[in-house]
Amino acid sequence: MVNKIKIHPDGPKISELSAGMMRLNNWDFSLSERVDFVLFCMEQGITTFDHADIYGGYANEQLFGEVLSEQPNLRENMEIVSKCGICLVNDKRPENHIKHYNTTEEYIFNSVERSLKNLQTDYLDLLLIHRPDPLMDYTELADTLMKLKMDEKILHAGVSNFSVSQFDALQSKLDMPLVTNQVQWSPLHLDPLFDGTFDQAQQVNASPMIWSPYAGGNIFHDHSERTNRIRSTLHKLSEKYSAAVDQIILAWLKRHPVNAVIILGTGNRDRIAGAVDAMEIELSRQDWFKILKASQGFDVP
Repeated sequence: MVNKIKIHPDGPKISELSAGMMRLNNWDFSLSERVDFVLFCMEQGITTFDHADIYGGYANEQLFGEVLSEQPNLRENMEIVSKCGICLVNDKRPENHIKHYNTTEEYIFNSVERSLKNLQTDYLDLLLIHRPDPLMDYTELADTLMKLKMDEKILHAGVSNFSVSQFDALQSKLDMPLVTNQVQWSPLHLDPLFDGTFDQAQQVNASPMIWSPYAGGNIFHDHSERTNRIRSTLHKLSEKYSAAVDQIILAWLKRHPVNAVIILGTGNRDRIAGAVDAMEIELSRQDWFKILKASQGFDVP
């Protein structure tokens, strides 16, 4: 069973594994299969569902909303996270002629209203700004987030893919805390360990949410020298801990004291059940460093 963690002292409790809805449209689930999938996740303790308005070409929030329309009683026992700010060229958004970012008040308000309608809910537990906008007016964005909270459209706010300075700039304008920064992290993507992201997360007690923990599947399929080296180390540790390679990766992520929430982007129930079991694996400190060494190609100084 997956536990819930408080991702910030003033933030929500969410499950330490989150179900990522990015590929929901690709799973080709019928409505009854979508309902069964959500129920399965929640039975495992995975009560947090990670969305973005753009997922599935602006379609996946509606697919999930149909689940809540079918079984509205599920809403009170789950946490819905969604993101906005990326604008795609898509038939559903004919006004977009180029992929771009938009963090203006009007755009964020409209995006949240559409997400609420599509998700069949009155509020988001957590709204994230999906990407830092080069034209971002931090004061305007902060005011927008505060208004959404005052109107009870969102309960909490955070960011995604923000640098330390961008996080700090937005936080400086807010009268509520940013409760998380959703970032990429895996044995193939080490940036948050060394660019200050995780240092800041511990400083402000804001657990990060982690996307692409398997590097988009490259850890399993890429054959570069670096990936082969990582995979060899993972296989050795999988034997030692009697666990699958994907479980060792998740145990490596959970070993870090930043208390990360890991987003699973799979609709495969066996993979989900394996991820739940991985939360119980206690990787030793030295084994953690073995994976770091395999990724970097050298010992720490």
